[in-house]
This record gives sequence, C-alpha cells and structure tokens, in this order.
Amino acid sequence: MSEKNDGANRDATKRSARERLLVERERQKTRDKRRRTLVVAAAVVGVLGLATVVGVIAANTGKSGSAKAGPVVAPSGATGKDALAIQVGKPEAKSSLTVWEDFRCPSCKFFEDNYRDVIHDLEAKGLLKVDYHLVTLIDRRMGGSGSLKAANAAACAQDAGKFTEYHDLLFQNQPQEVDDAFGKDAKLLELAGKADGLDTPAFRSCVEDGTHNSWVTKSDGAFTAGQFRGTPTVLLNGKDILSDQANQVTPQKLKEQVEAAAGVVKPAPSASPTPGSGGKNGAKAPSSASRTGSGSSGSSGSSTGSSTRSGGTSTGTSNGSSGD
Repeated sequence: MSEKNDGANRDATKRSARERLLVERERQKTRDKRRRTLVVAAAVVGVLGLATVVGVIAANTGKSGSAKAGPVVAPSGATGKDALAIQVGKPEAKSSLTVWEDFRCPSCKFFEDNYRDVIHDLEAKGLLKVDYHLVTLIDRRMGGSGSLKAANAAACAQDAGKFTEYHDLLFQNQPQEVDDAFGKDAKLLELAGKADGLDTPAFRSCVEDGTHNSWVTKSDGAFTAGQFRGTPTVLLNGKDILSDQANQVTPQKLKEQVEAAAGVVKPAPSASPTPGSGGKNGAKAPSSASRTGSGSSGSSGSSTGSSTRSGGTSTGTSNGSSGD
C-alpha cells in the first residue's frame, strides 16, 4: 500500500510540475505578446512624431501641399508688386493701409471686428485706400486648406466686384481655428449666398476649380519673404500700427491720423455765450450748449449743439464714429 501511495504522490508531483510549466509558458507568451505590442506601438508613435516634425518643418518653410498646381491667375483689378494686392477705396486717397490677413486667423477676426467700421467709413469718404494681401499661415501651422480656399473664394468675389462684402462675411462667420470648415466648397458657397448677386455659375466655377489658388500661394510666399511678425500685419503708410502694444493705434487714433493726413480740419468747439447777450429779439442767450448722442467705444453717435451769438442763432448737427 505504501508503494502505491508513493507512486501516486510522484505522479501528482510530476503533473503539478507540468502544470506549473504550462502556466509559466502561457505567462511567458503573454509577456512576449505584450512586449511585441509595446514595440509596435513605440514604432507607430515614433512615425507619428516624425510626421509631426516634418509638418512643422513644412509649415516653417512656407510650403503648402493643398494648392492645385496651375498658372498664377490674379483676380480682376489686382495691384501692387506682382499684382498680389486687392485694393479697396479710391486710388487717390492720401493714406494707404496695407493689411496681411488669413481668413482662419482669430487675431485677424479681432482686428476686423474692431476696426472694420472706421476703415469702411474712411474708404467711403475717399480718405483711405486699403491693400489686402491674403495669407495661408494657419493652413501651414494647423493643417487643412481653409485659408487657401477662403482666400481663393475672396479673389473670386473680387472678380465679381463683391470683394468687400464677401471678405467681411468670411470674418464674421469664421469657424474655430482648429475647424477647417472653410476647406469645404459648400461652406464658401453658402456664405456667398448672403452677398447679393455673388452666387453665380461663374463664381461657383471659380471656387470649385481653385482658379486663384496659385496666386494665393504666391501672395503667401511674399508674406514669408517679408519676414513679417504674423497675422494680421497692418501698415499705415508703411508703419506697423499694431506691433507697439504700449502705443497701439486704436480705431479712433487711426481715424484721426488719416483725417490729419488728408488735411481735414475739425471745427473748433463752440464757446459758451456771454450771459446777457441777446439775439435780434433781445432774448437772453443760453449759458450752455445741448449735446445728445452716444460716444461709446466702437459705436456711431450723433451730436447736436446749439449756441446763440450776438446777431443770431446757429445750430449744427454732426455724425461721427468713435473707436476703441
């Protein structure tokens, strides 16, 4: 009986050893599989990291792979060196504003939202002309093609005589910087429907064919060659008005500088009439002028002032804009 028990114990020990060996082998297989997985994952991460580095290098060198190859076709009326600017305003205006912008750039939208009304007012008065240069900086930094396609569409709008309206619509409807919504023709055509008379077969064809893509790419190349600090870059008569944060040219200051360059003379403030003086009927003159309206930042206000002088009464009404 004892021998049988000993044999049974030995068999059990052998089975236990084999089982432990099998378990250990399975564990080893699991560890090997996990190790292989980690190696593959590391290789993938390395490739993605290399792709990111390559993307950054491409962005910094000003290359854009989304542009369709083709001849450089400038939009109608393009001006400046190599016809790379779209000019708005009267050519004979005394002051010139040069603006480098990217339709995907949030800072460009901030500039437009704050300076737009003053710029349009000065253009309408014939005091300022603006040369717009279109840039694809965000495409190069973030990827996508929205900067390029929006700029091409704006150039197509210039062909149709609707650049200003469409330019403003693009900034007013700018997507988040990481959202390449302008990379879709459908979005650009949808916005064109908000500009009266722009959504035509000719405009659609121009947008979908990328007619001005090479022109936009050349404009972006000029921006890179110019070594500008970023977008927006805004030059008033050649001087950067946004770079000096301590003495930045506000919309109101821009208005004043442009008016001064054009020789616009502001009317002198009315003096308070002398108490006791009267008009033709001998009525006592009011001691102060009445002024109504709003002069808040960025709003348009109206002011009405009346003063009574010896010999008669004069009343004047003026409308103006005040900026930040």
